[in-house]
Amino acid sequence: MKLRLMLILIGCCIHLSGLQAQGGDYASLKVINPRYPDNPTMKALSSTAYPICISVPLGVMAVSLIRDNKKGKQVAYELMGGLIVTAATTGVLKKLVNRPRPYETYNDIYPDVRESGNSFPSGHTALAFSTATTLLLTTEKWYYAAPAYVWAIGVGYSRIYLGQHYPSDVIAGAVTGAAGAYLTHIINKKWLHPVRKKTVQIP
Repeated sequence: MKLRLMLILIGCCIHLSGLQAQGGDYASLKVINPRYPDNPTMKALSSTAYPICISVPLGVMAVSLIRDNKKGKQVAYELMGGLIVTAATTGVLKKLVNRPRPYETYNDIYPDVRESGNSFPSGHTALAFSTATTLLLTTEKWYYAAPAYVWAIGVGYSRIYLGQHYPSDVIAGAVTGAAGAYLTHIINKKWLHPVRKKTVQIP
């Protein structure tokens, strides 16, 4: 499963490079972004990113404390850690790349609202994919991970539809979020809560 995840991340990076190299970023955005992007479903989907990303680890922690579930607490810590790493990485990338929002560069891109901040990468998408990837890595159950990824993809698509990001911003956000979650998982598994192998005593 980890190998598959890494292949997905590498594939996303290759696709991102292809979009930028071929100039397909703006063209793809034009296809998705309508002239009047005031779509309640897309706006609602976009607005779920921060509340869900915050409420999921808090909810898991609350249930784990009530049930005194150590594994649940570790999942909550990983969710929080992944979000912190992802948010920090996204902030640094936004400063370094310093890419304007699409509607600040092109007058034929129509945003639902004019947001502040740089475009690359998409913070909403990064946090959503961080949450989904942590659920995949910690639970290893498709019925948790699949809906989470569907939601995360929906968040990313809504950000393009609403004219807030180029497709490459969203792809980069997805890679950043997944990588942040994966890094947090490795740190937790290798150093914070290593699995100790049982020694077999030979009689």
